[in-house]
Parts: sequence; structure tokens; C-alpha cells
Amino acid sequence: MARVRLSVAERREELLRAAVEQIEARGVAAVRISDVASALGVSNALVLYHFSSKEQLVAAAFAHAAEADLAHLRRLLGRRSTAVRRLRAAVRWYAPTGQAKGWRLWIEGWAASLRDPELRRVAASLDQEWKAALTRVIAEGAAAGEFRCPDPAAAAWRLTAFLDGLAVQTTAYAGSLSRPAMLRWADAALARELNLPEEDGDAGGDDRDSGGDPGGGTDQGGEPGDGDRSGEG
Repeated sequence: MARVRLSVAERREELLRAAVEQIEARGVAAVRISDVASALGVSNALVLYHFSSKEQLVAAAFAHAAEADLAHLRRLLGRRSTAVRRLRAAVRWYAPTGQAKGWRLWIEGWAASLRDPELRRVAASLDQEWKAALTRVIAEGAAAGEFRCPDPAAAAWRLTAFLDGLAVQTTAYAGSLSRPAMLRWADAALARELNLPEEDGDAGGDDRDSGGDPGGGTDQGGEPGDGDRSGEG
């Protein structure tokens, strides 16, 4: 049966999804153009028509996956609720509390970006967007008198640095820390940055996201919470 003819945008989307899957499975260093082509049953030439090199494909795939995460983060932070509840939901989703499939992609991207200027540019830009999104809501909550935080940008940096480091440890050494412990540590880190008593860091109650996957959380009603960036929460 003949393949369905896809538009240029649809084909790129298909190639990027396949590239993300292959990077997650093989790692940035080992993945080849032919792996992506084989996964879709297309020629190497077709992949290279859309992406002129492996480096360009990897950078685009990383940006594709990260943009889906960013879209989900913006939905969490954009809900009609207190800043504390929104930040707690975002931090719990960001935390590496599942099988960390998505975190493996990020860590692969960070490592490869040390030698790949294009990937480094993409990763740095996306990282700044994460920090800026958190900074805005921290500043909003502080201005509303929900908590005290004299430097929202620094707080966002410290929070993401803590969670990134936790992700590297728990992804590299699976089973080194339990899921409940990671969530408690994430909640405690947020409470410290917002100058809240740690028990108040749970001000949102037991907010649980029915989906928990990056880019796929629900936008219906209650606050999200326990799902993480892994897509396997």
C-alpha cells in the first residue's frame, strides 16, 4: 500500500518524533540518520532533505521535545490559582519522579552540547525560557503578598539548578531515591525559596494531574501535581 503523502510540516513533525525516540533509545553520540530513516521506512535522502546534517536534526529534535515541555509548563503556570499552588504544581511536574525517559533526553542534550555549538545555543535558549517562566510567577506571587522573595530570578535559578542536579543523580543511579522523598525535597526547596514554612509548601493540597506527561497534561479543573517531565509519571 502506498504511503500517505504528507505536507512538509507533517513530514518534519514525523521525522522529529522519530529522532527523539531514537536519541532516547541510542543516545546522541550513537544515533545515525539511517536509524531515523529506518524507523519510519524512508530513505536517508529524505531525512537529509529536511535536515542537512545529523547535528541539525539532533538540535531540532531536542528543541521539538523541549518546546512541548515548555508548553505544558506554561499551561501549569497560567492557571487561575494562587502563585504558590501553580509553582508547586510546576516544580512537582519538573521533578524527576518517574522513569525519567524525558530527563534522559535532556541529559543527553546537555552532554552533547559541550561539543555541538548549535545544540548548545538551542539548549541555552530553552533553559532561559524555563527560568523566565518561573521567575514571572514568583514575582507575581511576591507582589501579591503571598510570600516573600526579594530576588525571583535568583530563586528560579536555584530551583531549576537543584532539580536538574537531582535529575542527573536519579537518572544515572536509578532507585537511589524514592519518589515520595524526591517530591518532599522538591516541595521543601520551593518552600525555602518562597520563605514559607515547609508545611505551607503543600498549600495546594494533594493536587494531582490526571495525565502527568510533558505536553499532555490536562487543563480541566483542579491543579496538576505529581506527573513529571518523564512522560511516565
